[in-house]
Amino acid sequence: MQAEHDADRAADRGAGGRAEPPQAAPAPARAAGAAPAAPGAAPAAPKSRRFPAVTQDTARPEGAGRAAPGDALAARQWPMLSVLAATAAGLLCTALGHPKIGCLVIGVALIAAAVLRRVLPDVGMLAVRSRFTDMVTYGLLGVAITLLALVVEPRPWLELPFLENAARFTVR
Repeated sequence: MQAEHDADRAADRGAGGRAEPPQAAPAPARAAGAAPAAPGAAPAAPKSRRFPAVTQDTARPEGAGRAAPGDALAARQWPMLSVLAATAAGLLCTALGHPKIGCLVIGVALIAAAVLRRVLPDVGMLAVRSRFTDMVTYGLLGVAITLLALVVEPRPWLELPFLENAARFTVR
């Protein structure tokens, strides 16, 4: 097997150790109206199907191609836009003096982002990492912000007895 590989490599290499371009096939008959080839000009070599030894360009990122013409790409962004709109509404509620409601809206928006990422096959820019990582990140942040909104003082909506003991222990 190795001997065959070495023989193929030796056949591909010229005297200088560099790969020679493939031999050009005989030029087909000239089509009517085509410009005559310049005398003494070498015929164009056929394009190789091998990968180049040196990369000439960079690959486009995954998903960078156009999936649909025109404004169809903007239509894919509705999950991200809905999460951003809910987050903006939560920030507005917080700025207007209702921090519990505002933080609760932001937490629910992040939980909704996790659900959208799980349920929908294409969520546009809401997809940042792998599906699992996005779901865990959005879900944990959403649950943490929601719980913090529910236990914030004064008059918390959710009483957790171990939080009072933990606060006393850390403040001592």
